[in-house]
Amino acid sequence: MLIELVKVARFPGTSWLADVRTSFGHTAVRWCGDRAAEPGEYHVEWTIDEDIVWGRNVKPAAGIGPGLRTGGHCVVLRGRLSLTEDGAALLDLDGTTILLDLADQLPEGVVGTWVELFIEREKIALYPYEL
Repeated sequence: MLIELVKVARFPGTSWLADVRTSFGHTAVRWCGDRAAEPGEYHVEWTIDEDIVWGRNVKPAAGIGPGLRTGGHCVVLRGRLSLTEDGAALLDLDGTTILLDLADQLPEGVVGTWVELFIEREKIALYPYEL
């Protein structure tokens, strides 16, 4: 996914965080690239290092379409939920697929719907890569 990196900073007691913008939102998440990265556009892979539990950190979305925002101490990602043939969960975030680790099976009827994930900002990481 192409993001705009606004800045990379570290605050006491935290990892390096990237202030990022996309066409569908703005937030700060853990940065796993060069700490001296200059502001600009970067292609990144998103990872989530937290088990997904329906009703706790994922719920039906209030709206449709991709979304990214800060929600208190969390980052809120809105995307379409899907499953692979082997049962892995995926979040489609504006054409970018993020693999999700499920703690339990999803309820019936939620696959293919828009959901919101509420994940602590340090448990979401961006890995920049070159095309």
